[in-house]
Order: sequence, then C-alpha cells, then structure tokens
Amino acid sequence: MTRRRRLPVVLPVLGALLLAGCSSESDSGSELATPSVSPTSASTTDTGQDATVPTSAPVIVPAVEQALDTAESTPVEDSVYPAVGDPRIDALLYDLDLDWDPGARRLEASAVVAFRAARTAPRFQLDLGPGLTVGRLELDGEAVGFARRGKDLVVRAPIEADQRYELSLDYVGTPKPAKAPTTRRDFSTTGFTVTDTGEVWTMQEPFGAYTWYPVNDQPSDKALYDVTIHAPMPWTGISNGHLTEMTDDGETTTSSWQLTEPASSYLVTLAIGDYTHSANTTESGLRVDYWTPRGLVKGIDGLQTAAASIDWIEGKLGPYPFDSLGLVVTDSQSAMETQTMVTLGNNDYVLSPQVVAHELVHQWYGDQVSPADWRDVWLNEGMTMLMQWLYEDEQDMTPLRQTISQARAGDQGLRDDYGPPGAYDPQQFGGSNIYYAPALMWNELRVELGDDEFFRIARSWLEDNDNTSATREQIFEHWETETGRELSAFFDSWITGRTTPEPGVPKT
Repeated sequence: MTRRRRLPVVLPVLGALLLAGCSSESDSGSELATPSVSPTSASTTDTGQDATVPTSAPVIVPAVEQALDTAESTPVEDSVYPAVGDPRIDALLYDLDLDWDPGARRLEASAVVAFRAARTAPRFQLDLGPGLTVGRLELDGEAVGFARRGKDLVVRAPIEADQRYELSLDYVGTPKPAKAPTTRRDFSTTGFTVTDTGEVWTMQEPFGAYTWYPVNDQPSDKALYDVTIHAPMPWTGISNGHLTEMTDDGETTTSSWQLTEPASSYLVTLAIGDYTHSANTTESGLRVDYWTPRGLVKGIDGLQTAAASIDWIEGKLGPYPFDSLGLVVTDSQSAMETQTMVTLGNNDYVLSPQVVAHELVHQWYGDQVSPADWRDVWLNEGMTMLMQWLYEDEQDMTPLRQTISQARAGDQGLRDDYGPPGAYDPQQFGGSNIYYAPALMWNELRVELGDDEFFRIARSWLEDNDNTSATREQIFEHWETETGRELSAFFDSWITGRTTPEPGVPKT
C-alpha cells in the first residue's frame, strides 16, 4: 500500500492520504463482448519509454491444472490481529464462482477450498462475512455441520494433520466491508466495497478478504486462486493472474482468472465495473494490461509508465517475479499491491508515476516474499519506500538528500505517535512509521555497503525466500550472513527502538 508523502520540513505524523477520489460515468449502452480499447497514443513517458498502447483486445490464456504442492505454507496465529485466521488449516486453492447483481446489491457465490490440515483438530474454521448466508456445505463431498459466530465459519468436522481436504459451500447475501484498524484518512474500511452505481472494488490489508469469500485471512497462508465472475453487460469482473475466459450471453459477461503462484489473501483483488482494456510491454517483453473505467482520460499517462517502471525495478531487484501483470483503476482513494493485478484509486496522486512504481516494487517486496505476521508489515513498506525515494531522485522529482533529511526529521514524531515500526499500535495500522523508519534503515545500509552489494543482498533475499511468508528474524539473519557483520543492535534500534537511532552502521 502507498503512503502519500508531503514535502514540508517535517513529515506528517498522521500519515494520511488526503485524496479526493472520483469515479467515471458508466456508458451503459456500450458493448463488451470483447472489451473496447481506447486508441490512445500516449507520448513518451518521463522514464523515456515509448508508451504507445496497442489497440488489441485482452489476451485469453488457457487455464492450467493448479499444482497444489506449490501452495503449502506454515500458517501461524497472528500476533497483532489474532482474531483473524486459523493456524489449523493451510489453504492451497480457492476456486470461487461469483455472480454479482448490482441492482439488488446481491452476491450469489460458490467456493471450493482445497486445504491441508496443519494439525489434528476436532474442528476448524474459516473467516466469512456475517452478512453472507451459507447454504450447502460439504467436506470431501459429505454434508457436515457448521456454526456461524460473527465472521467465524466453524466447521464441525475432525481433520488430521497433513491430510488434504476439500471444503465446498454455497453462500449468498450483500457483502459488507470490515472496519479497518486505522486512523488513516484514505481508508476506514476494508474488503468488498460497493459504489453508488453498484460497481465493486476491494482492498483488504490487513484483513477483509473474508467480506466476500471464505478464507484463512492471515498473510502466512498463501494459496492459489481460480476466480470466475459473472456481471451484467457491459461490465467486466477483474481479478488476479491470467484472464482465462471472457464470454457473454447477451446479458451477462463471464470472466475467469487464474493465479498460478500462491498469494496471501490480502493480495487478492476483485473489481467489477464498466472497464476498457489497453496494454503495453516492458523491454523484456512482459505485457502489462491496464483496466480503466470507460472514458477515463486523466491519469492514463502516469498509469502507463508501469512498463518502464518494471524495467527500472528489474535493474535493481532482478527479473519480475510473476508471469502476468495488470493494473486496475477503481473508485478507491488509495493504492494496493494486489499480486499481479495492482489496484489503484482514481485520483491524480495514486495514478502518478511514483505511486505506480511504489506498488510495482511491492510485487517483489510484499508479494514474492510476504510477511508471516502483521507485526512485520514494515518488511513490505521499508524497502519499497526506499525504492520510491530512489525512483523520485533518478526521475528528477525530489532529490534523495532532501527526502532523507525530511524523513529523519520526522522519525521521532512518528515513533511517539504510532510506536516503533515493528511494535506499532494495533489500532494505527498503516501509519507512516512503518514506511519511513525502515526506509531510512535500509538507506543507511545502502550507503555503507554501496549500491552493488546492497542490491545483490536484496535480490538474494528474494531468491532464497521465493513465494513464502517470512519473519524479521529471517531477514535479519540473511543480512548478517551476507554481510558478515553483527547487525542485531542496528536492526533492533530501527525496528523496535523508541528513539530515532544515530546515523551509521556498525563495522563489525
């Protein structure tokens, strides 16, 4: 997720995005059998890449059989938000079929959840919004009892450690967003959000996926996804991964998506609305898909810098870690690094090149390697914030020296208001402390080691932990091993210290 950085002498202690979101008018008379493509001819971007967008329809990629072994995780009980998630189960695949009626604000859905029992237990549970009514529920094809306790869907059936199961259920209702544990002003709820016109968008960090599907909603449990969305024409449903089907019957559009590398639930997106499609490519040939509200013109140029930004990021962090990439613009006020399909609010700041670059860096730091526990959300935001600062410096937006000076000047205030980045107030999720303090820490190491060595180690961390969820202890050990230095006091002072550390990195 992005923080909006202001540029007065001291960084904001509230850390809120003061954004005025806006939505485009839908053209209900347009056809969508294959989404229309605006024949844009964007000028050369500020990154130097020709951003001319081809006017082809979106590419349909045949679905493949999902390899469940790749999604095995070690689920944990979250130390910050223990009421969400169940460490007894390890979800492997969510197969979702979603039928959205915008007029009635009604979701009719079915879900098949393939999972491994992480331990032997007499019962288990998934998270599912209390506004959704469960009908049929079966475990391995047999009806079993269940109970609803708020958002907890408790399945009254025993499971045996390391055995695989398949839970299937039907549910229906009007999804309601969850209250976000934050005082930020760019979001107050998470999960399934419906606009005044019945369009849908989702952002669900640190939780909220459960508002629209049954899920083990904690980041240590990564899973694969197959998502099919039915929406009234001319609307389209957007989700993560490859588009594997797009059809219509004259009234309803059906789109299917497949995510073939595991993702934490907070990295899943769902957007339903009147979308058009365009695309461009990176220097390495990766196609970048753009799903934008029909008629959107303002912000397109900044959005389409994504391909060039990938080229820039690859030069520092290595090859893009997934096999597809898209960006979808919604009615949100913020931005979210949803895996392979970045979700962006429709306003000038969020659609700016630096925010697009920020969310793309997260595909490496946050998505390829995710936090195992929400106490370590700084693992995502610190390296990404530093990369944004470097991007702004190299693109002649804001000098790095100025940014570092301002960040250091504001650090103590952030620690006083929100707590240290690795021990923050649970009701202040996403405060500026988790962005700026660890970014300053990583920059200290970058200056000490030099860019070549710093980014070599940053890349090796990703390679060694590909498609996993990790902890602070793991990343600390990695950097100590790679540098041959004792860095525990350095890391602790930045991540859990109550006062701003002095400049410098220990030599031994």
